[in-house]
Amino acid sequence: MKYVARGLVLAVTGYLSGVALTVIINGNGATDELAVIAGYVLALIGWLAGVGGIEAFGRQWIGKTPKVSESQGWKRYFEFSIDHKVIGIQYGVTLISVLLIGGLSAMIMRIELASPGMGVVDLDDFNKIVSMHGILMVAVAVAGVIGAFGNYVIPIQIGAADMAFPRLNALAYWLLPPVAVGLLGAPFLGAFNAGWTSYAPLSVTNDSGQILFNLAIITFGLVSILGALNILVTVITMRAPGMTWGRLPIFTWAGFATSLLAFTVTQFFAAALVLVTMDRVAGTAFFSPDVGTGLLYEHIFWFYSHPAVYIMVLPGFGVILELVTTFARKPLFAYKAVVAALLSIVGLSVVVWAHHMFTSGMADFLHGPFMILTEAISIPTGIIFLSIIGTLWQGRLWFRTPLIVAFGWLFNFLIGGITGIFLADVATDIHLHDTYFVVAHFHYTIVGGAIFALLAATFYWFPKITGRMYNETAGRIFGIWVTLAFNATFIPLFWAGMNGMNRRVGDYPAAFEGANKFASVSALILGASFLLFVGNLLYSAIRGPKAGPNPWNARTLEWLVESPPSQHNFHSQPRIVGHPYDYGVEGSIHAHFPDEEPHAEEQREEVTV
Repeated sequence: MKYVARGLVLAVTGYLSGVALTVIINGNGATDELAVIAGYVLALIGWLAGVGGIEAFGRQWIGKTPKVSESQGWKRYFEFSIDHKVIGIQYGVTLISVLLIGGLSAMIMRIELASPGMGVVDLDDFNKIVSMHGILMVAVAVAGVIGAFGNYVIPIQIGAADMAFPRLNALAYWLLPPVAVGLLGAPFLGAFNAGWTSYAPLSVTNDSGQILFNLAIITFGLVSILGALNILVTVITMRAPGMTWGRLPIFTWAGFATSLLAFTVTQFFAAALVLVTMDRVAGTAFFSPDVGTGLLYEHIFWFYSHPAVYIMVLPGFGVILELVTTFARKPLFAYKAVVAALLSIVGLSVVVWAHHMFTSGMADFLHGPFMILTEAISIPTGIIFLSIIGTLWQGRLWFRTPLIVAFGWLFNFLIGGITGIFLADVATDIHLHDTYFVVAHFHYTIVGGAIFALLAATFYWFPKITGRMYNETAGRIFGIWVTLAFNATFIPLFWAGMNGMNRRVGDYPAAFEGANKFASVSALILGASFLLFVGNLLYSAIRGPKAGPNPWNARTLEWLVESPPSQHNFHSQPRIVGHPYDYGVEGSIHAHFPDEEPHAEEQREEVTV
């Protein structure tokens, strides 16, 4: 805790110093946007130095040996730990907390939308709440699975002792709290009301809270890039002997594909926000009507933000594929085709961005190519979906909580995919664009595809991370509850959108009251389900029954070590000798430990059931 306290002190000192210096030079007030930028940058430097950057990096710069935290117990989660497992838990707890805050903002929105007219908040405040909800939930969807479970699981799955760049991994995590502080602190400067997309020119002219949004998201982009770089290098260079690309677990493949995408496109959103910031404080005019216009911003933004949909969803594919083969007790259907599909999605996702812009005024001759390319990306996505169905088909299904949540994912993502076809086609998108049909589709795709996968992953790897089992009955109730409530919330919104109800508006005609009231009540029931989710996990982490090393009788490497794993994951270097998903293949094992042959034989008996 002393490092966090030191970081906070240095951050506050840095912020005040930056503001004071700018005020002295410019003579403007402490809330001047240039002063806020200077304060944020110095606060960020002070924070990173205080939480451990001085020891981890600064000592090396002056020729001394770097020092990192070696604390054990709960204290290590509040220090600059380089253990990838600690960092994974830090990401997980932080982002689930952000998920809950974003969910609370959604409850406020749905209470306001339960009836026509403005009741709880006014129109401007509603837009600010929508904007905050959107960016918080998008952040969770982008980093939830890959940040928490990518960090925790991928190194163990490939037989590595840690990430390739442990100190960089810790640095990436400790950039995350300033992102949350920046976003949640924006209301003190008037908040931001341009939505999570921050379209110009509104994002150039609105309140000063927008500047904190810009700084926070640029920082978040750096988190994503550094994390992606680390996973790419780790998977390429640190696989155990015998871990060929054809034996790589599918969750690792999904993490690799996600990281490839995040590493190559994230900077475009950051660039768009840098241009907005320059328009606000430096007198430039990138998005003025006679220069670039808002259309330029949309092209830059969506060149990142449509691939970002797959940055959110690809890890979810990996989670669900991992789950279904474990709980169906069958080899993963069409493993090679799935790998090809994951990589195909990476390639295609960067050439479909303008289907978000069919009504933007861009050149008409671009509509056809972008429509065709968007339809094309449904092919590799369909291959992955069919792999899941093929794996489940005639499997010996074991209906534990992770599989129940995975079935919820399967149903939700199917609806998201089918409704996406309507928005990919120019003729129907023109009528449905900017309506609640898009809201419903987006939630089925992102919540259904990313957040449900995060929930499934949490239940699946919870015994490995904590060494304890959650309450299975409570888990099953939650899985059914959250799936039914989610569908009850968003299915009515398809009807509202098809009948012309616009999104991002706090008021609406009385004809839509019935659908909105039903959706609002369902949303409150959906929000209540997370009380059971959090309560179950918190209680079980402390008092749950011991799980043992392999409660799911799975084959991948993380289940062949104790729960939780030791500091360096393995007591001896594993050697990969078979495919990770050869369930039912007599005598097949995925890995053995040459220095621990008796242990390896025990694992052989355990995983060939």
